[in-house]
Amino acid sequence: MECQRLSLPPLSAPGEVVTFYSYKGGTGRTMALSNIAVLLARRENASVPVLMLDWDMEAPGLHHYFEQHEERPGVLEFFEACRQQLERISLETAGARASGQGAGREDAALAQRVLDAIDWQQYVVRVDQGSPLYLMRAGRFDASYSERLAQMRWDQLFDTCPALFRCFADTLAQHFRYVLVDSRTGRTDSAGICTTLLPKKLVVVFTPNRQSLEGVDALVTRAIEYRRSHEDEQRPLLVYPLPSRIEMGDGAQRAEWRRGDAHKGIAGFQPMFERLLRTSYGLPQIALDSYFDEVQLQQTKTFAYGEQLAVRIDQGGDRFSLTRTFEAFLHWLTGGYFPWQSSREIALLGAISEARQALQLEPGRAVALPLARDLARLGELYRKDGRSAQALDAFRQSVEIRVRLLGEEHPDSLACKSGMARLLRQLGKLDEARFLEEDVLDVRERVLGSEHPDTLSARACLAKTLLLQGELAAALLLQDTVLATYVRQLGGEHPLTLEAMDGRAATLLRMGRLAQARQVLGTVVAARERLFGAEHGDTLRSKLALAQSLGREGDLEGARRLLSAVLQVQERRLGSDHATTLSTRDLLADIVAGQGDWAGARQLHEDQVAARERTHGLDHPETLMSQRKLAEALLRRGELDAARSVQEQVLEVHARLLGEDHLDTLHSKKQLAGTLQQQGDSEAARLLEDAVLSGSDRLLNAPVTGHADSVLDGARHLQETILAGRANEQDAAEPDTLVSMISMLQGMIEREQYAQAGELAEHLKSCLLRPGVPGKLRRRGMAQLKRMYKLQGDLNALLALQEDEVQALEGALSEARIEQR
Repeated sequence: MECQRLSLPPLSAPGEVVTFYSYKGGTGRTMALSNIAVLLARRENASVPVLMLDWDMEAPGLHHYFEQHEERPGVLEFFEACRQQLERISLETAGARASGQGAGREDAALAQRVLDAIDWQQYVVRVDQGSPLYLMRAGRFDASYSERLAQMRWDQLFDTCPALFRCFADTLAQHFRYVLVDSRTGRTDSAGICTTLLPKKLVVVFTPNRQSLEGVDALVTRAIEYRRSHEDEQRPLLVYPLPSRIEMGDGAQRAEWRRGDAHKGIAGFQPMFERLLRTSYGLPQIALDSYFDEVQLQQTKTFAYGEQLAVRIDQGGDRFSLTRTFEAFLHWLTGGYFPWQSSREIALLGAISEARQALQLEPGRAVALPLARDLARLGELYRKDGRSAQALDAFRQSVEIRVRLLGEEHPDSLACKSGMARLLRQLGKLDEARFLEEDVLDVRERVLGSEHPDTLSARACLAKTLLLQGELAAALLLQDTVLATYVRQLGGEHPLTLEAMDGRAATLLRMGRLAQARQVLGTVVAARERLFGAEHGDTLRSKLALAQSLGREGDLEGARRLLSAVLQVQERRLGSDHATTLSTRDLLADIVAGQGDWAGARQLHEDQVAARERTHGLDHPETLMSQRKLAEALLRRGELDAARSVQEQVLEVHARLLGEDHLDTLHSKKQLAGTLQQQGDSEAARLLEDAVLSGSDRLLNAPVTGHADSVLDGARHLQETILAGRANEQDAAEPDTLVSMISMLQGMIEREQYAQAGELAEHLKSCLLRPGVPGKLRRRGMAQLKRMYKLQGDLNALLALQEDEVQALEGALSEARIEQR
C-alpha cells in the first residue's frame, strides 16, 4: 500500500521526548496522553508540532482517539526496516565492530546511517486538520501483525546498535516540539526502551493501589539508575507522577491513599514519590504537597466509556474539570519545573521572568518595582522551604532594586532588608544580620518614632540576633522596652504582646533564670489558649517552650505531660511524619530517657526511626541520629543483640558515605565497641577501638586540614576516652596502649593544649609507674611528662614525678632481689 509522505521542516531548537508509562493497564494512560497532546498542539495559535508514538504494540489504542482506522505502517514496520538495514550493513562490513572508547561514537554513526536510509516521515500521519498534531501508530494491523510483532526482538536490535533508539528519539525531536510516547505496561523490553532510552521526561501514570505503586517504584529506580550508570546515557531523566482514576466523592479514602495510613498498612503515594524522587536525585528534602493538590486525574462518568477527549468536550475549565487538571499538569511538565516546586513558586518565577524581559524592552520603575516585590516574595518562599542560598540571592536582588529606585530609607527598602536579615540570622551570619537590623532600627526610630509598630518590630528582631550572639543583657533590655510599649498600647493579651513575652522568656532561659522564664511562659500559654485555642500553632509552640523550661528545672514529669499532649495534637493535625512532629517527639524521647523510662524511650525512638526513614531515607543524618538514640535505649534495657544490630547498620552507612576516618564514623565505631565489650567480645571491641585511635590520629595529624576545631576536639576526646578507659583496665600497661597515650600527650604538648593534656598525663603517669613496663617505654613517657611540667613551669609536679619515679625504681629493685633469693 502506498502511503502519502509528509514533509516536516526541522525546528530551530530541538524538542523533547516524553514517555507515558503505567505498570498496570486500566490507568487511563493513553487517554491522558491523547488529551495532553491536543492541548500542546493548540498552543501558540495552534502552531506547536506534536507527535504521538503508540509503542503499546500488544494493546494499541491511540488511533481510536483520533479515528485513524486506515491501515498504514507504524512503529513496528519502521523498526523492521531498521533491522533490515542493520543486517545489510553487517553483511557489507563483514561484522566489523569497534570496542572500547570508540564504540560509542561508531554506534551513533551506525544508527544515524540506518535512520538516514529510512524515510521515517512516511510512517507518520496527521490526525487533526486544525493543529499540527501527528501520530505514528503501532503498526499495520493485518493478518501477519501478531506474528511479526512476536518476531521483533527488541533486545537483539539494541545489542546490534545500542545508539539506535536514542538517535531515533533525537531525530524526531528535531521536527516536533513534543514527542509523546505511549509505552507498554509492566516490565518488558519495549517498556524498558520507552522509559530508559527514549525520553527526557517520564510521566508515570498510576492508580492508587499497591500493585501499581510497587511496580512504578521499581521501574523509576531502574530507569534513573540506568541513566546514571551507563556512560553513553548520561542524560537527565525527569520523572512526573500522574495519579489517575481518583474518586472525588470519598475524601477520607482519597486522603488515606495520598498521605498514607500506617494503621491500615497504606503507605500513601505522596510519601512514596517524595522518598523515590529524593533518593533518585540526591536531594535532602522535598515536598509534593502543592503538586498533588493540583495534579490528580479525577474519575468521571462522562469519560468512562469510549474514547472521548475531555479537552475537546469539556472546555469550561472550572476546578472540577479534567481539562483544568491537564492544564495544571502541563505547568510543571512543559514549564521546565520539577514536581517538588510549588505552584506559588512557579507563578512567581513566571512573573519574574516576564518582568526581566519587559525591563530589557522598556526599563523603568513601573516594571522594576513589581520585579523587586516578586523577588522578595520568592526569597521568603525559599526561606520557609529551607532553600537558603536561593532565598539569599532573591533578597539581595530585591534590596538592590529597591534601594536604587526608592532610596535607603523607603519603607519597602527597609522591609526587604528586614526579611534578608531574618534569613541571615537563620543561616548563622549574625554579624551581617545585626548590621542590617541596626540600620533598619536607626532609620525607623528617626523617621517613625520609637513607639511606632514597625520600630518595635525592628527592635524585637535585633534582640533575637543579640540573643544568638550571646549578648543576653542587651537583648533583654530591648525586649523589655518592646514589651512595656505593647502592654501600654495594646494590653496584656494582645497577640503582639504575647509574642514579645515569648521572646523575653527565651532570653531568660538562656540566662538561666528558669523560674522567671517558667512564669512568663505559663502566662503566655494560658492567654493563647483563651485567645486562639489549646491546639493553635502559637499555643503549641509556647507549650513546647514551657516544657523545655520545666525539663531544665528538673520537673521531668511536668515536661513529659506537656510534650505528650502537644505530640498527640501534632500527630493528629499534622501527621506523624511532619517535621514539627518529629522535633517534638525527639524532645519527648529525651525527657522520657531522663526519667529512666527506657521502655518508653525505646518506643518513641522506634517511631522516630520509622518516620525519618519514610521522610528522609535510610542514609539521612537525622535518621542515623535517631538510630543511635534507639541503640542507646536498647542498651539500657539490656537488649544487646538488638542494639548491636542497629549500631552495625549506622556504622555501615557512615563508613560508606563519609569514609572510615570521618568523625561520625569514628563515633559509631566507638559506640559499637562498647556494645561488643558488654557482650564479652573483648577482642573485637579492642580492634574497633584501635581503628578509632588510628583514624583520630590521621585526622589530627593530617598535613593540610580543613577540619573545624570542633572536629579536631571531637577526635581528641575520642582518644582521651578510649585511653582513659584502658588506663583503668588490667591491660593498661600493654605497650600498644602506652605508645598511643605517649603519642597523644606529645601532640597536645606541641599544640600547647596543656589543659586538655592534664587528665591524660595523670593516667599515663599511673600506667608508667606500674611494674612490668619496659624500661625504654617508661623513659620515653617520663620524658614527655617532665617536658610538659617544665613548659608549664609546674616545679611541684615535676619534683613529685621524680620522687614517684625513684620509688618505682626502688620497688622494682626490691622485687628483683626477692626473686633472686
